[in-house]
Amino acid sequence: MYPPPPPAPHRDFISVTLSLGQSYDGSKSWRRRSCWRKWKQLSRLQRNVILFFLTFLLLCGLLSYISVADQWRAVDGRSAEERKVRPADPPVLPAPQKADANPENSPGLLPQKPQRHFRRGPPNLQIRAPDKDSKDRRQDDTRRRDEVVGDARQEESTQRTVVSWRGAVIEPEQGTEPPSRKAEGPPTKPSSQAPGIQNQPASPNERQRAVIDAFRHAWTGYRKFAWGHDELKPVSRSFSEWFGLGLTLIDALDTMWILGLKKEFEEARKWVSKKLRFQKDVDVNLFESTIRILGGLLSAYHLSGDDLFLRKAEDFGNRLLPAFQTPSRIPYSDVNIGTGAAHPPRWTSDSTVAEVTSIQLEFRELSRLTGSKKFQEAAEEVTRRVHSLSGKKDGLVPMFINTHSGLFTHMGVFTLGARADSYYEYLLKQWIQGGKKETQLLEDYLEAVEGIKRHLLRRSEPRKLTFVGELAHGRFSAKMDHLVCFLPGTLALGAHHGLPADHMELARALMDTCYQMNRQMETGLSPEIVHFNLYPQSDRKDVQVKPADRHNLLRPETVESLFYLHRLTGERKYQDWGWEILQSFNKYTRVPSGGYSSISNVQDPLNPQPRDKMESFFLGETLKYLYLLFSDDPALLSLDAYVFNTEAHPLPIWAPPRVG
Repeated sequence: MYPPPPPAPHRDFISVTLSLGQSYDGSKSWRRRSCWRKWKQLSRLQRNVILFFLTFLLLCGLLSYISVADQWRAVDGRSAEERKVRPADPPVLPAPQKADANPENSPGLLPQKPQRHFRRGPPNLQIRAPDKDSKDRRQDDTRRRDEVVGDARQEESTQRTVVSWRGAVIEPEQGTEPPSRKAEGPPTKPSSQAPGIQNQPASPNERQRAVIDAFRHAWTGYRKFAWGHDELKPVSRSFSEWFGLGLTLIDALDTMWILGLKKEFEEARKWVSKKLRFQKDVDVNLFESTIRILGGLLSAYHLSGDDLFLRKAEDFGNRLLPAFQTPSRIPYSDVNIGTGAAHPPRWTSDSTVAEVTSIQLEFRELSRLTGSKKFQEAAEEVTRRVHSLSGKKDGLVPMFINTHSGLFTHMGVFTLGARADSYYEYLLKQWIQGGKKETQLLEDYLEAVEGIKRHLLRRSEPRKLTFVGELAHGRFSAKMDHLVCFLPGTLALGAHHGLPADHMELARALMDTCYQMNRQMETGLSPEIVHFNLYPQSDRKDVQVKPADRHNLLRPETVESLFYLHRLTGERKYQDWGWEILQSFNKYTRVPSGGYSSISNVQDPLNPQPRDKMESFFLGETLKYLYLLFSDDPALLSLDAYVFNTEAHPLPIWAPPRVG
């Protein structure tokens, strides 16, 4: 036998790593090779995830930088070159004589000596139209930046408000302070001469005094329970917020001036000066904030000549501009006025056609006053793009437009109610505002009126009321929103400015219908939506109302058109119809503690069911139009000198340029 083989010798191995010229610990090249080995050891999926994450962080950083840059550009205002442009001279309306029998002098306002070119407003507010030099503008810019910085500190402790589209809000806690009773110092006094002096309007008549009483009652409730907040809740004696910008107060500024309410105007002006700040992290609806806030500030500036309102308007206009930064130049519906971030509604990428085409009057006027073309260019680009789109039906437009593609969506549905109404109104009013020179606007308006006659106009049974219905994919609906009652006034205004006479005939017929929408209700107030009877053999009334549509929101459209029809025809019946509506407001919507409330059931006079909300437009539009309706003075806000925006804020018609 052979002996077993000896065991194999044990071998030890030593691994040696050679460093080329550097120590192991300090070798940069070794660290690079080590990181590269680790990267190569990762799977392809892991590497892709890391690359995607890094790219995402880079894009977020870039977008944040752009947003911050835009925000500060909005705060700082115009460029140095733009600041050299002097504002146009606006006409200034002297306020009617104060309604008080014995007006009191407001403390804190310095008396002014009469001068050759001054304009007289409410007592002790004798303010001239501004035409400031460059030094004044630089001082204004410095003051505006100081206000923004101070407000930024103040807003840190302010409650955040959740705002949804078109007024749905989460209400803040109560605890508002009442307005200060101390008088403010003298308002900013513009330094330019006004272009002429208008005669002092006559004292208010009995019906106008009733409107003043209604306004004061509404204002008392707002001042007590909602001062500085957006809207009054008169039944619960509290308030609700939409934008958190004192919406009712700003909407009512020009109404107070027109009604001669000196004390209320001065107190509201003080709030605007001391409390109104736009450096807030809050989303605003572009359309609603333009017509109410921007329009209200511009109108207050024109009527009073107080430069404070123009400065605020310019600041706010700059903060709205980011909404136009879309691929199609069709603006988003919402914009954050603090950060500059704009976006469409949560549920769609569409904007409504009425909203994007009913901001032009205000943006054009802001450019005219400031000399900065960016506002007018942004708004008019929307008009040009909508003009060239396909999908219209004889001038009628769909209700929605996509902000990415710039094209109409939800094709085949045509209405003059919500989401489309003021598109048609602003075609005419822009043409009037610009001195009747922009023929494209006129042509689009005239084509649309013919489209209304051809596709949407019908007559009810049994009283043969002329109404405007809706068309959905070729099928007619006898549905008419109360919002459509703006149309009689718009048609009459066009006829006054030289458009076909049959426009006035249609305006009269539609005005009768809108009156019947109020008259045939048990409370004398129109519901939000009606349906008309088309069948002659039935026993039904002309005007039918569904349970879900019986509410009244204190809307102005009927009295708006009554104002135009009376102003342009002189027929007293339109004043009488408006008087009936005012009495119905007082009987069914007036809240004893102050304010007026929208109601849920216009067909139940015993229990109209208050909804506990006073919309800002009740003071900004409804009562203003009633006051103007009851005036027999055609020179009071003459329709040859002013054009009203869709929130009833008067803006001047542009005069032709001076020659020589």
